[in-house]
Amino acid sequence: MREVQLLHQWLSPGFPTGAFAWSHGLDRLIDDGEVGTALQLQAWLEGVLRHGGGRSDAVLAAAVLRKPEDWCTAAELAAALAPSRERHAETMDQGTSFARAVGLEPAAYPIVFARAAAREGIAGDLALTLYLQAMVANLVSAAIRAVPLGQTDGQAVASALHPLCAEIASAALAASLDEVGTCTIRADMASLHHETQYSRMFRS
Repeated sequence: MREVQLLHQWLSPGFPTGAFAWSHGLDRLIDDGEVGTALQLQAWLEGVLRHGGGRSDAVLAAAVLRKPEDWCTAAELAAALAPSRERHAETMDQGTSFARAVGLEPAAYPIVFARAAAREGIAGDLALTLYLQAMVANLVSAAIRAVPLGQTDGQAVASALHPLCAEIASAALAASLDEVGTCTIRADMASLHHETQYSRMFRS
């Protein structure tokens, strides 16, 4: 029970990571008219989870959960893998805020989260699944505000992605750092182009 309570606290919108301010490039895709419906949002989120930052974060976090003492190696890789200035700021700023709240050294968000989970003895599959669900929830919240998308449709998208979050978490636990990487070119380009977007709601 304590594991669930800690994860609920850490991954809730009220925890001081500033997650509400970031959109992972979604702000640009909405502005470009590429994401404007629940189905388009779900397809984009599936891509991010399977091939982008979702899977990458999970693999990095899993490595730290397995060997917390070697977290610096994963931390360096996490910082280097950011495909744009904004995405780098997204993971580092959230990680720094999370680290401050839980009393750890600052690093990329998935690294600090995994260190905290390992310190508390939280099971890896539970930690990673809920981490990914929180990522989805934050991006769905961004879409609800920016598309705009109704809350009912937003929650339907989040619920539909629950099995995929568990699947990605399970696969990440069996993966090594040699398998980390992304292949979401459009999402990465969106984060690059977001820097010059005329009117922005989010920091990425």
